[in-house]
Amino acid sequence: MLKSHKSANGPNEVAPGDENDPAHFCDPQGFPRENLFEVRATEIIQTPLKMVLLYTYDKVWRVIWSDGRQLPKDPDPRWFGYSVGNWQDDYTFVVETTGTDERTWLDNAGRPHSEDLRVREVFHRVDRDTLELSMTIDDPKVYTQPWTALDKLLFRLKPANFELVEMMCSPSEVAEYNRRHGARGTITKK
Repeated sequence: MLKSHKSANGPNEVAPGDENDPAHFCDPQGFPRENLFEVRATEIIQTPLKMVLLYTYDKVWRVIWSDGRQLPKDPDPRWFGYSVGNWQDDYTFVVETTGTDERTWLDNAGRPHSEDLRVREVFHRVDRDTLELSMTIDDPKVYTQPWTALDKLLFRLKPANFELVEMMCSPSEVAEYNRRHGARGTITKK
């Protein structure tokens, strides 16, 4: 699966004109990639029934149901999967996600996943301004054992009038970038 993913980043990178990263062709990054790459300002809204994460990159949102429901047994694949969460204590919110679309990549290096991917996130409020995020990736069809990513991702509480900037994937801008910089076979190793 990894060999079929041609990324312009990472250890197996190819020239931008040769890549096949779906996110660079303006498909949604999906989950968990949205948390593993292009992590930028993220707004979290809590209601009595759900958490909503508003991501800056591509101006997308994700719903995490916190009303006590269970994960569906056979969910239709979604770009961001199907997520349920619950509070372990006053400072720790644990989320389980299944049903992710296997067309998405885990990260910008092209790490794959299957339809059996399960992701466990732990959001832990350390203090007033700091939220730690740990993510455990479990996909027995692709990986020999679960692994944890982003041991600590620090968030800072912003004022209520903070505005997220617009970052959109634009096919015309991707085409122009590839026209100017994506000549085949022009990788410069760092």
